[in-house]
Amino acid sequence: MTALAGLALLVWLYLVLLRGQFWQFGPSLGVPGVRDVHGASGGALGGLGDPGQPADGVRPSAVASDRVPSVAIVVPARDEAGVIVATIRSLLAQDYAGRFQVILVDDASTDRTGALARGLQGPGALGPGQQDPSAPARALPDSGALGRSQQRQPLRVLNGTPPPAGWSGKLWAVAQGIAEAGDAEMLLLTDADIVHDPRHLSALVARGEQDGLDLVSEMVALACNGTAEHALVPAFVYFFQLLYPFAWVNDPLRATAAAAGGTMLIRRRALDRIGGIAAVRAALIDDVALARAVKRGGRIWLGHSELARSVRPYPGFAEIWRMVARTAYVQLRYSPLLLAATTLGMALTFVMPPAAASFGHGAARVLGVLAWGGMAWSYLPTLRRFDRSPAWAVVLPLVALFYMAATIGSALDHYRGRGVRWKQRVYPGAVGS
Repeated sequence: MTALAGLALLVWLYLVLLRGQFWQFGPSLGVPGVRDVHGASGGALGGLGDPGQPADGVRPSAVASDRVPSVAIVVPARDEAGVIVATIRSLLAQDYAGRFQVILVDDASTDRTGALARGLQGPGALGPGQQDPSAPARALPDSGALGRSQQRQPLRVLNGTPPPAGWSGKLWAVAQGIAEAGDAEMLLLTDADIVHDPRHLSALVARGEQDGLDLVSEMVALACNGTAEHALVPAFVYFFQLLYPFAWVNDPLRATAAAAGGTMLIRRRALDRIGGIAAVRAALIDDVALARAVKRGGRIWLGHSELARSVRPYPGFAEIWRMVARTAYVQLRYSPLLLAATTLGMALTFVMPPAAASFGHGAARVLGVLAWGGMAWSYLPTLRRFDRSPAWAVVLPLVALFYMAATIGSALDHYRGRGVRWKQRVYPGAVGS
């Protein structure tokens, strides 16, 4: 046990000291004074601070000049009736100096998603390419026609068509929205469950313009209210940062690339350079796939958001299990060897330290305590972001066991022929990122 405990300590020394400071609180595009983005204090985002200069050196003047890029905001939505009104209202309320439009693609919803969105359009809000609310989205080759029109509407709602073979449903919906975006210089791809502060679009564009970025993405604040969310949601963000250290993602000299699908602002010319959204059409982990494609010839940035939050709840442990298991084995490229290596690696990293500290003797116990202490310390900034007690850091090994089990469960689902399931769609043999 002493050798394993010593190896675990070496792993944690590497993670804490040499893995891009993955555990740190930032970076962020937020504004000073933001204390709560989880809706606890009321308001559009609940507790957002007073307007001011965004954090991390983003200058408001970067988007307050005479020439600001036009933006099309594309929202794919499938069965999102419970959240779509709040999302669209927050997007229509963006305080942005340039021209922007919101394009919602109703991806064959079985609920009232499309109808609720159209209710926010107002009289005469249909765009030139959408003469009737029931009209389908324009075919992709005709995407230039709308760009030549000067009659822009703040909100357009399209009925998406079924995805062709080889496309994920979400990305096909995104492709249809982009086709209707006309000559927009930037595209904001955002999920249907994300609520945005009025300053969010300006902050995103400011970062992109200031640093000449092709892709700006944020990990939005996730709902963290019930017991299951308290226990597991902060760790989801922590593990994401461990896999993709934000400092490495933002370093143009490193190959590490990632994005968070809830908020991705991409330049049109960068998307065209990689071959459009079709370049990642089959990817279920589409945000990471898109970031990798863009970073091969451009610059990207990934951080935490203080100006956007997800309103999608995960009230129980089962819901979070399904969320993790949906793509965990896809991430491992359906490889039993990678699954075994990942399981053993997580056991050594997260299980061995408390086991050695609790059941070891002499040097094994000391090494276990040191490794467990380093693990807990690295988790504290994430807990602070979610306003959770530092005591949760002690039980991170138990949380890691949950994620390990969900990953194994994902593999079992694959070999049982269940495939990847999401929003009543099945993706057999889906690709990862």
